[in-house]
Amino acid sequence: MLKFAPFKTIATMISSSYPSFSLPPKSSFPPMPSLSAATVFLRPLSSAPMGDDSGMDAVQRRLMLEDESVFFLLNPVPAVILILASLCLCILVDENDKVVGHDTKYNCHLMEKIEKGNMLHRAFSVFLFNSKYELLLQQRSATKVTFPLVWTNTCCSHPLYRDTELIDENALGVRNAAQRKLRDELGIPSEDVPVDEFTPLGRILYKAASDGKWGEHELDYVLFIVRDVNLSPNPDEVKDIKYVNPEQLRELVRKADGGEEGLKLSPWFKLIVDNFLLEWWDRVHKGTLNEAVDMKTIHKLT
Repeated sequence: MLKFAPFKTIATMISSSYPSFSLPPKSSFPPMPSLSAATVFLRPLSSAPMGDDSGMDAVQRRLMLEDESVFFLLNPVPAVILILASLCLCILVDENDKVVGHDTKYNCHLMEKIEKGNMLHRAFSVFLFNSKYELLLQQRSATKVTFPLVWTNTCCSHPLYRDTELIDENALGVRNAAQRKLRDELGIPSEDVPVDEFTPLGRILYKAASDGKWGEHELDYVLFIVRDVNLSPNPDEVKDIKYVNPEQLRELVRKADGGEEGLKLSPWFKLIVDNFLLEWWDRVHKGTLNEAVDMKTIHKLT
């Protein structure tokens, strides 16, 4: 009779080979078929990449495709154990922010798919202020697939299609994702940015092309948080960081608008600056930020 290692042992073996390995909650497991022998196979959760990506940075390629999943089906008759490695899918939504499915980060940022299928995914933009009410900005790394080297708000990313980041109540899923990405991108310890300290202010919907192949089409949650934090930026994600006050931000925007010093801003950041940021920032100073919260409206910005 075939004998297999305990489930936890197998999980440990896989996690050592696949650093991003994590097990989803039990409720996430799909129904499992009955097999008569032990089987190991690779199955992508979405369609294969399109086009030639030979020039893509290796780390960024992994981040774009890290939802490729290894299923180890072990069937010591009749039990079947499923180990799902590295499930990291963006959340697809309609224009009312209703979840309609999921897909890879890669596919969600292909302009061909965005234009043909109107593919829209959920995202978030964090604006972190220190105790002096200065805003932390980051410059995206040169290897980023979309909008490399642009300056933007503190952290911009996506909640994933997993139980902890799909929670709609009080935008808890998005806040959980924000805490995770602040750690991944900027090395900010989770205890420095408790999820309860984020204020979800509103949602914007926008579309922007990065180049001929890549772009964004996002329903973006705007989150504010005021905390003094420890920073250790990840160079694969972030080239530079700086804190700015409102006047310094205005100067940065002026230079970017004028094409000075090669400065560029991310399109979502510029839309938020032009429509909301300075008023909300003033409310942070005055302690009246909660009066500006509007999570019912989805602002369609261009």
